[in-house]
Amino acid sequence: MGQIYPDRGIAVVTGASTGIGFELARCAAGDGYDLVVAADEPGIHDVADLLGEHGVSIRAVEADLSTPEGIARLIDVIASDGRPVELLMANAGRGLGHGFLDQSFDDIRRVVDTNIMGTLDLVHRVGRQMREQQFGRILFTGSIAGYIPGAFQAVYNGTKAFVDSFAYALREELTDTNITVTVLMPGPTETEFFERADLMDTEMGQADKDDAGYVARAGYRAMMNGEADIVTGWSNKLQTTMAGFMSPETLARRHRRIAEPGSGLR
Repeated sequence: MGQIYPDRGIAVVTGASTGIGFELARCAAGDGYDLVVAADEPGIHDVADLLGEHGVSIRAVEADLSTPEGIARLIDVIASDGRPVELLMANAGRGLGHGFLDQSFDDIRRVVDTNIMGTLDLVHRVGRQMREQQFGRILFTGSIAGYIPGAFQAVYNGTKAFVDSFAYALREELTDTNITVTVLMPGPTETEFFERADLMDTEMGQADKDDAGYVARAGYRAMMNGEADIVTGWSNKLQTTMAGFMSPETLARRHRRIAEPGSGLR
C-alpha cells in the first residue's frame, strides 16, 4: 500500500457509514489519504470522529446515491475539494430478501438504482476525471452473489452479476491507461446488510460470516496492487469455482435453501 503519485489526490468511499465501506475508509485513512465519504444515513457524519486518530481530513456527504440528485451532491463536494480523485471505492449497495412478486416495486427500483444506476453515474463522472488526469484506481464492491441465480434474493444477485461483469469490462477498456479497475467479491459478511434486507430469518442471515475489516483490507490491497479481482475467503472461492460447473437451475435451487424466508428457523 502507499502513495501512487507525488501530488496525492483524495480517496472517495461510498456506503462508508458502516460495514465494508467504513473499513475501506479506515484503510485509506491509514494510508494517509484525505477522504470524501458518503452514505444515505446520518451515521456518515460519525466517520470523521471514528477515524480521527489517522489525522486526515474527512468530508462526509449524506446523500441518497440511488438518485441523480444524491450523486450530484457528492460530485459537488468532490469538486469543491479541488484535488483529483486518486482512489474511488464504489461500495454503496442495497439488498432485498423475499420472493420477487412479494416485494414492493419501489424497494426493487431502489436496489437497482443504488447498486447499478448510482454506481454507473458516479464511476462515469469520476472515471472521466481520472482519464483527464491520467491516473486513478477504482474499486467496485461486487459479490460472489453475482455468480449465483439468487432465488429469494433475485434482484440483488442480478445487480451484483451486473457489477461484477461491468468491472471486468471497464478494466479492459482502460488497459492502455494509468487507471486500474478492481472488483471485490465477498461472500456473506458481518454487516447490517442482512438486517436491512430483511434476511435475518433465513439460513444465510443466521450463518457465520466474514469480518468486514478482513474483507475490506483484502479488497483495498488488491486495488492498490492493480489486481483485477479478489474473492475473499476459501469457502467463497470454492463457491465461485463450483458455480462454473453447476447448472443455473441447480444454483438457484441451492440458493433457495439458504435464502427462503424462514429457512433459518427450521
